[in-house]
Amino acid sequence: MKGIVTASGKPCCGKLPAMRYVIIDLEATCWEHTRSSEEMEIIEIGAVHLASAGGPETDEFACFVRPLVHPTLSDFCQKLTSIRPSQVEKAELFPAVLADFLDWIGPEPFVLCSWGDFDLLQLQTDCERHQIPFPQVFERHLNLKKEFARVFGVRSRGLKEALSQAGLHFVGKQHRGIDDARNIARLAVFILPQLEAGGLVPPSVS
Repeated sequence: MKGIVTASGKPCCGKLPAMRYVIIDLEATCWEHTRSSEEMEIIEIGAVHLASAGGPETDEFACFVRPLVHPTLSDFCQKLTSIRPSQVEKAELFPAVLADFLDWIGPEPFVLCSWGDFDLLQLQTDCERHQIPFPQVFERHLNLKKEFARVFGVRSRGLKEALSQAGLHFVGKQHRGIDDARNIARLAVFILPQLEAGGLVPPSVS
């Protein structure tokens, strides 16, 4: 399977040891004018592995996904994400990429984390579309956007604004799965230790 890379830029071979936190960000097909969320399909999975609540980051996953229902990316989507049609045309379909993502994660225990609920819902949608089981382990999920607001006593806000509040700047390209995941991970190391201390990390679903 092509497209999986580690932080060193080398292909990822074999499974990692059991993880604690997997920070994920997805990019999906989109259009200038709103369409049903059911029409959207994942076109990139980006993820960062944190060995513990406070880090460090030990590995990364970055892979494009070929959309099935709308295989041609809209101009709006290309401009927003900087993802080129040629990148997704050469990619595998969602079931194959999901299988490799699960292999990369390795066995439990781990907690899936994202900035908002979109990523978890989109994973469910794409599993239904391709008629494959939704991984039960993904139900152990933390919405870091919600937890950031609760931990710091502020309103819910976007990733870039949250980084600014934490005294950080966004690094990389916005609306790219791997870059967004890296930036979410930079905030996660502030949020997750407080959740652990408060006993607020989701229990195992296994």
